[in-house]
Amino acid sequence: MHQETNILFKKVSSSEMNKVRQKKQLLSLLRTHGSASAPDLSKWLKTSLPTCIVLLNDLINSGYVKNFGIGESSGGRKPNLYGLPEDGFYVISCDLARFSATIVIVDCYHKFVTPVLEIDTHIDDPHLVDKMYEAANQLITGHNIPNEKIFGLGVDMPGLINSKIGINYTIKDKKRQNIGRDLRQRFNKHVYIENDARMHAFGEFYFGSAKGYKDAIIIHWSWGLGLGIFINGQLCSGKNGFAGEFSHIPIVENGELCICGKRGCLETIASSNTIMRRVREGIADKEISSLISQFQDHPDKVTPEDVINSARLGDEFCISILNEVGTAMGKGLSYIIQLMNPEVIVLSGPLSKAKQYILSPIQQSLNRFCLEKISESTQLIISDLGDQSALLGTSEMIFQKVFTEMNLL
Repeated sequence: MHQETNILFKKVSSSEMNKVRQKKQLLSLLRTHGSASAPDLSKWLKTSLPTCIVLLNDLINSGYVKNFGIGESSGGRKPNLYGLPEDGFYVISCDLARFSATIVIVDCYHKFVTPVLEIDTHIDDPHLVDKMYEAANQLITGHNIPNEKIFGLGVDMPGLINSKIGINYTIKDKKRQNIGRDLRQRFNKHVYIENDARMHAFGEFYFGSAKGYKDAIIIHWSWGLGLGIFINGQLCSGKNGFAGEFSHIPIVENGELCICGKRGCLETIASSNTIMRRVREGIADKEISSLISQFQDHPDKVTPEDVINSARLGDEFCISILNEVGTAMGKGLSYIIQLMNPEVIVLSGPLSKAKQYILSPIQQSLNRFCLEKISESTQLIISDLGDQSALLGTSEMIFQKVFTEMNLL
């Protein structure tokens, strides 16, 4: 494979390779700006206007660019505007949570062009790749999307992930850990694998509450505490792609056993797992609570959302649980704030929907554990993007990769 690639590049002149590079830059510029004139594009590309027009015409002939017609002018001749055709580029975005996955097809303008389909699967499902392929094929055929116009697949999932090589080291079966390779073989597309927390963060940074900030911390708060870090506008993944394991900071000496095998991790006192454990304890202790009364005979049906809804109705037991979780989260955040000094911390995910029931105890913890001069400059925001942040973030990431790696020879 590498020999064939080297032979291919030897046959292509340096001027032709430079032309390919410029075309890719044009596609990226048009996706970023939506539409633009040739003079603007030539300025951003740092090339002459005639060269830019030649490149645009080549891309139009290939079906990658569309002439949108005459645009507005502040004076002088009105320019032609160029952009990407709405039906020209698609990617498949998949968000793999702990107990299920969602998948959707997205166009180059960040629009979901199919319904979001739910898949019953998990990272240790031996049929994961087949299920994703079948779901994607259902969306493709069901909505008449030409397969050749789908340029890539982006998947975010829980675990320790090296996105450069597409390996998820958290998958128990070592033969299946190279999930990127398996998906490339099945889909025959560009494939990008990333940690779910970082893709939630990517979505928030580009489309949600962290947009416009350079130094941001985004936390997806659910069964785990996924952390995404942006420093000077760049997503920080660390040397091997493992940065942001906020869940497994040790907080409690000899505390509860965590799923990672260690005791006392932040996840054991500040996650959905904590809430469900406290509910089970409340049922065993016959706590006075409308939630306990409602689920006494079927405790396995309780969800964290039920606890939040009961708190909103004034259930003191549920309010106290959220207070405990918020206090623990605040202590964890105090470490992050004093280490990173971020402009903003965005809380997303199911537990962030508890809003005032967790914000007040978080702030009390920050007042207790943080130096005021550091914490006072950090904004704490609840996300309003909802559950689609990871799908949007993953689609944005795979589009960035596609326009860098696509073959225009």
